[in-house]
Amino acid sequence: MQYPKISIVTPSYNQGKFIAQTIDSVLNQKYPNLEYWVIDGGSTDNTVEILKSYGTQIQWVSEKDHGQTEAINKGFHLASGEIVAFLNSDDYYLPGTLLKVADSFQKTNCMWLTGNYHIVDEENQPIQAWIPIYKQFLQFFSSRFMLSITNYINQPSTFWRREAFEQVGYFNEDLQYVMDYDFWMRMIRKYPLKITHDVFSSFRIHHDSKGGSQYIQQFDEEIMVLQRYNPQRITLFLHKVHNLMIVSFYKLIKTGR
Repeated sequence: MQYPKISIVTPSYNQGKFIAQTIDSVLNQKYPNLEYWVIDGGSTDNTVEILKSYGTQIQWVSEKDHGQTEAINKGFHLASGEIVAFLNSDDYYLPGTLLKVADSFQKTNCMWLTGNYHIVDEENQPIQAWIPIYKQFLQFFSSRFMLSITNYINQPSTFWRREAFEQVGYFNEDLQYVMDYDFWMRMIRKYPLKITHDVFSSFRIHHDSKGGSQYIQQFDEEIMVLQRYNPQRITLFLHKVHNLMIVSFYKLIKTGR
């Protein structure tokens, strides 16, 4: 098997509590043609010390930036791999992920693909297991229309060919929460999404994460993005209804009622 070069970008800011596990999960893939960039926004915790401890195993920069999306784009401009992805500094890959990803790209010649994932808490304990199951169900109906209704694509488990940037552009740095959804909407207009049900990653929800405390703001930004790509009233209505259902369910879980 030939191993296409895979470039992983990790945007980081003050995630010293989790970033070593993130980095280890990439390096422990033992993928023979790997490029790994950590783009740190000038962290004030122990992140830089952790990055230094890896020596030449990783490439990294630490300087002030304008947020996560700029850091992601900076990393992708530096990356040279045929296949690329970004992995946030509190998430991690499961063993064997990159080999499975490379094999799938070679066998299908797809432009982008997504897999399944787990959701975990600060202690790596599985939580909210119904969400990955629900998203996996929605993926059976994958289409531009379904993506307009809800974002069923798992960000840490999604990979694409770097050449796609030439066709759809980089991530929109005006977006704070759903820069990935905006990118998916552009991608799906040009390329079919390859779906595999292998579990590639663990997505962490904790007190300081956007998914843990700012999901309402995320949903509001999703609507703004959707208005740009599919402003039809029916899709906007269905998306809002779906978001309302999810928010109501989140509140029910948090209150224990």
